[in-house]
Amino acid sequence: MNIALITYEDKGAYDSPTVESEDDKLLLFLKEKGLNIETVIWNDEQINWENYQLAILKSPWDYFDLYEDFKSWLNLLEGKNIRLLNPIDIVRWNADKHYLKEIELAGLNITPSIFINNSDEINLNAFFEKFNTDKLIVKPCVSGGAKNTFKVTIDNVEAVNEKLSLLIQNEDFIIQPFLPEILENGEWSFIFFNGIYSHTLVKKAKQGDFRVQPAHGGSVHIQNPDQALIEIAAEYVKLFAKDCLYARVDGTFVNNQFLLMELELIEPFLFLNTAPQNYENYYNALKALI
Repeated sequence: MNIALITYEDKGAYDSPTVESEDDKLLLFLKEKGLNIETVIWNDEQINWENYQLAILKSPWDYFDLYEDFKSWLNLLEGKNIRLLNPIDIVRWNADKHYLKEIELAGLNITPSIFINNSDEINLNAFFEKFNTDKLIVKPCVSGGAKNTFKVTIDNVEAVNEKLSLLIQNEDFIIQPFLPEILENGEWSFIFFNGIYSHTLVKKAKQGDFRVQPAHGGSVHIQNPDQALIEIAAEYVKLFAKDCLYARVDGTFVNNQFLLMELELIEPFLFLNTAPQNYENYYNALKALI
């Protein structure tokens, strides 16, 4: 079986001295296990996809910048009967944050969220009262890496209103209350491989920032959660990540209640370097699926 480990054309947008090259280490590890696998840039026009029987999404970190192309690429794989992990239908669903509505309707907790589009009048002032907060987070429904993400307060609300009025002409946005617990306790990430729990960490923003991504200076702290917390995170995976090689459940705790921020099923950094067995967990999940 020829396997493509899917990545992107690196133009330096996501470089960070704190982020190891997870792709390179994983590729070497899987090759040492005997797999016939190589990294492939998802939108490389020179690639003959018929040479591959399986494609594994790893780091297509620019997919939200090239969303229409990415959707066409998914259609291409589907048309050629090339299996994708994670599954194509789940990737399509997970690419747009409207999926949070479906998760909430299933009875699972999410961060309170309101979606807006170009038919809505842009007035973020109203959402301070609606969410009973003095800070908001506003981001595109198709996004990653904190692109076009705004932390909104009364001091900058008019400036963000103006920017958002232009941006929303091309894409939908999601509005959420800013959760101070993110600064206090960090953002939790529970990582599962083929539905089986692997490891947990907490990401914390650097002083003066609200973005927890390592590329923005965030730090990573290994956790050993009790079984009750793992089971809470596992509910999201059981219902919405069936047959997924990997799933990262991101959220925080508010009044001792877990609130999902995102269910990452496309291109999450997996923090495999936080423990040697994480690579084995990944491989065992992949072996079970193929």
